[in-house]
Amino acid sequence: MAPTIAKFPFTAVAGQSDFKLALLLATVNPNIGGVLVSGPRGSAKSTLAKGLADILPNSTLNSTEAQHPFVTLPLGASEDMLLGTLNLQKVLDDKTVAFQPGLLAKAHGGVLYVDEVNLLSDNLVDYLLDVAASGLNIVERDGISHSHASEFILLGTMNPDEGELRPQLQDRFGLSVELSNQYSLDERINIVRLREAFDYDSHAFCASYSDKQEALRQTILAAREILAQVKCPDHCRRSIAERCHAAQVDGLRADIVWTQAAIANAALAQRELVNEQDLLAVEELVLSHRRKQNANNNSQPPSPPPFSRPPQAPSQQHPTQNNQPQKDAPAQGDWGAMDALEQQSQEITNEALALSIAAKTTPLNNSQRNNSGVKTLGFVKGKSAAGSQSLKRNSQKVSWFNSLIVNLGEWPLRKLAFKPEKSGAATLNLILLDTSGSVLANHSFAKAKGLIMQIAQQAYLKREQISIIGFGNQNVDTLLGRRRAPKTIRAFLDNITAAGGTPLQEALNKARDFQYQQLRKSPELSFNTYIVTDGRVRQTGQTEMLTGQVTVIDIEQAPVKRGIAKDLAAALQAHYLPLTG
Repeated sequence: MAPTIAKFPFTAVAGQSDFKLALLLATVNPNIGGVLVSGPRGSAKSTLAKGLADILPNSTLNSTEAQHPFVTLPLGASEDMLLGTLNLQKVLDDKTVAFQPGLLAKAHGGVLYVDEVNLLSDNLVDYLLDVAASGLNIVERDGISHSHASEFILLGTMNPDEGELRPQLQDRFGLSVELSNQYSLDERINIVRLREAFDYDSHAFCASYSDKQEALRQTILAAREILAQVKCPDHCRRSIAERCHAAQVDGLRADIVWTQAAIANAALAQRELVNEQDLLAVEELVLSHRRKQNANNNSQPPSPPPFSRPPQAPSQQHPTQNNQPQKDAPAQGDWGAMDALEQQSQEITNEALALSIAAKTTPLNNSQRNNSGVKTLGFVKGKSAAGSQSLKRNSQKVSWFNSLIVNLGEWPLRKLAFKPEKSGAATLNLILLDTSGSVLANHSFAKAKGLIMQIAQQAYLKREQISIIGFGNQNVDTLLGRRRAPKTIRAFLDNITAAGGTPLQEALNKARDFQYQQLRKSPELSFNTYIVTDGRVRQTGQTEMLTGQVTVIDIEQAPVKRGIAKDLAAALQAHYLPLTG
C-alpha cells in the first residue's frame, strides 16, 4: 500500500477568513452551488481547497459515505473522462454495452475540485455546472443511455492573470472569493514558520491540529442537522432583494444564493432564525462576481432596513502601470463618455466593421495582394482564400462505438473509426491603441472607441480573448492583459487618458514580443491584431512582421492626411482601414 501523503490542515492555514467561510457555507448547504476562488499565485487557493477534504463529515451531502471525498478534474480531461463512456473491456469480453463511470460519478458525495477553472474548456465547464445544479448526470452518447446521481461541492480556483471565466459561467458559481497575496510582516513570518514546521514533520504537525479539525467537522455536522429548521424572515428577504436590485445583478440567482448562504451561516452559529449579521457576513461572497461595475453606489433603495449597507463596487484602477497623473495629461474621461459618442460610433460602416473583425484566413499569395502590397479579403463563405472547400478532418481519437458498428461485430477489428477533430483554436484579439495627445486633440478617439467596442463585442460572442496595449506620452503600457473578452468594455475605455508623443515603434516591438511569449504558452493560438493610430509619429525604423491577421485602423482626421498609417499597413502587409467623416 502506498504511503499516505499528509495535507496541510485546513485549520492551520493563516488568514483567508472569507475563503474559509465560503467553503464552510458550501459544505453545510450544497444548494448554494459551489465556490469560485480568484487570486494570484501564493494566496493559499490550492492548500485550502485540498484541506477541505479532511474536515468533511463521513456523510457528505447527506448521502452515503463517499468513496472519493476529493476528486480533481485535470485541465486536459476529455468529455469521456468527465461524464463517463462505453466500457470497452466489457464490449470485448462479454459483447455487452456497459457504462464506464467518469469523474462525475466518483465525485458523488464529495468535492469536485478544478484548479485553474478559467483554463478549462467551456464545454466541460457547462457540463460541470449543469450537473452541479441538477445533481444528476445523464449520458446519451456512444450507444449508451445512462443516468446516475452526482451530488458534489464544486470548487474552482483561478488566477485572473491567466484569463477570466466567462461571465455566464462565473455567475453560476454560488459564491465567489477574491484573494490577495499581500500580507503584513508578522503574517508573512507566521506563515513561513507554519510551513517549515509542516515540512519538517508533516504527520506530527497534522496531529497537533487534529482536535481543531475534529471540532470543525462536528460544527459542520451540527449545522447540517438544524439547517432545515432555519428560517429567513420577510424583512431579511426584502433587504436581500433591495441590495440585489441596487447591485444591478442579472436574474434572481443572487437572491436565491444569498438566502441559502445566510441560512447556512445561521446554522453554523446554531441559530434557527436568520438575522442582520448573517446577511452582512455573506454579502460580498454573493455579489462580488455579480455586481455590475456601473451600479450606482450612491443610490439608496426604497426603505432599506437599518443594518443594510450599500454595496461597494470594485474600484476601477487606472489601466496604465503608473497610477500617478502624468504631467500635462488630461483628466480621466477627456476621451469622451460613450453615451455622448454613441451616434458617431454607429457611423462605422458595415463594410469597415466586417474588415476589422474578419475571421482568420489562410495566407494570401502575391497575386492576391493589391498594388500597394496590402492584403485583400479573398475568401467567401465555406471556402478559403485559395478557393479550396473547407472540410472537417478526423482527429487521432478512436470512436470505439462507431468502430464496432463499422466492423459489424467482427473481431479483430478490420478498421477503426475516428472522432471528428474539434475545430477552432483559441483566438486572441490584440489591439494596439494610440493614446497620444494628437489623437485627443483631433477628437479621433470617438470613432476608434466605437470600433474597439464592436471588436470586443464580437470577440465576446465568439468566446475569443482580447488584450490591449496603449502607446502614448512616450510610454507603452499593457492596458488590458490577455483575458476572455468581457461582456462590456465601455467603462474601461472611458477611463483611458491621452497625452504626449506616439512611440509607435516601441509598441510594435512590444506587440511582437507579446505574441512570441503567448505562442510559447499556446502554440495553437491565432492572432487578430488591430493597430489604431492617427499616424502622427516622427519615428522611423525597420518594421518587423507580426503574427496572424493584422489591420491598421487609420483614425487621422486632418483634411490632408500624412499617409503614415497607410504606409505602415503596407510595410506590415496588413489590411488598411481609414475611418473618415
